[in-house]
Amino acid sequence: MASKANIYIDQGSSYETTIQLQDDDGNNQDLTGYSATAKLRKHYSSSNSTSFTTSITTGTGEVTFSMNAATTAGLTSGRYVYDVELNDGGSPAIITRVVEGMLFINPGVTKSAG
Repeated sequence: MASKANIYIDQGSSYETTIQLQDDDGNNQDLTGYSATAKLRKHYSSSNSTSFTTSITTGTGEVTFSMNAATTAGLTSGRYVYDVELNDGGSPAIITRVVEGMLFINPGVTKSAG
């Protein structure tokens, strides 16, 4: 079952966070061969989505997901839903949702030229 975490992002600001995954024994999970995907949507059933940039540090079990300032500037302020999924790279692939929650875009006043 995925962990739950709410995210707050300032509109027009860069955002990055890293989560560390551990196995049942508390050791860093080996993510060799895995890929990650992270998206947000206005509602669970929305056909439009915005992707995060993702990266994995295999030996430490770290998954980083980020969004640049230009992307967050283009989002309407308000509430969204998001999740992060891992693909084990197998055939057939095993997809695991590792974190999910609400995402809030806080409106900005200053409009930078990114």
